Amino acid sequence: MRRCRMVPDGVRAHLRPAPERGVRLDRHHGRVTGRSAPEVLPPSLRVWLGLIAVVAASVVVVLGGRYADDSEPGAMDARIWAAVDGAGPLWRDVALATDFLGEPVGAATLVLAAVTGCLLLRRPRAAVLVVAGAGVSVGTATLLKQVVGRTIHGDGNLSYPSGHTAFLTALALVAALLATGRLRLGRTAGALLVLAAALAAGAAMGWAQVALGAHYPTDVLGGWCTALAVVPATAWLVDRTADRTADRMAGAGRPERR
Repeated sequence: MRRCRMVPDGVRAHLRPAPERGVRLDRHHGRVTGRSAPEVLPPSLRVWLGLIAVVAASVVVVLGGRYADDSEPGAMDARIWAAVDGAGPLWRDVALATDFLGEPVGAATLVLAAVTGCLLLRRPRAAVLVVAGAGVSVGTATLLKQVVGRTIHGDGNLSYPSGHTAFLTALALVAALLATGRLRLGRTAGALLVLAAALAAGAAMGWAQVALGAHYPTDVLGGWCTALAVVPATAWLVDRTADRTADRMAGAGRPERR
């Protein structure tokens, strides 16, 4: 009779065959998945960004209802306009340069550069989110303009919310999410980075739009909140879709047990 020797658990773990390249071992459930790409939405920020998205969406709806079919600045718009009005030639040139980043050529250049950077850093999900996040944010802003019907400088110039502000804020959010994941920042540090990036981008483009007279300040706020509402949801969908696709591919690549 052959004698069987018991193998300690610690040694047994080292004897297990390593997962194939491109797959990941789920240690909690003892199964192999195909989720090798880093998540674009850090788990530590999901709840926080979800709450922010809900608040931002509420602001977009409230402001849209308040200024629907309107063509005049509100009280807050008038005060901010008065403070920004009178910028010199130098500041106007800065505003025009910033505005260019939201125009088709400037926006396409920014998106191409961002996608290239994500791919060089081996972050394919972030590259997808650059295109999807910016595209959905601008698309949502464009749709809301038709629904709200607020105009500036004539009936044909729909203004709420600002698509330029939504676009640049969306790109800043994606960059901040990528940095949070790569630097492995905690909840507080990651949240501060994401909020600071969104504020900086939204303030820069918002100031340019108001200084150039292209938008009311409340249009800018609406565009900023549009990106805050759209990007976290889009990031979650990108992760979920990528995880499901990777799991199916990993399952298809494993031989069936008989």
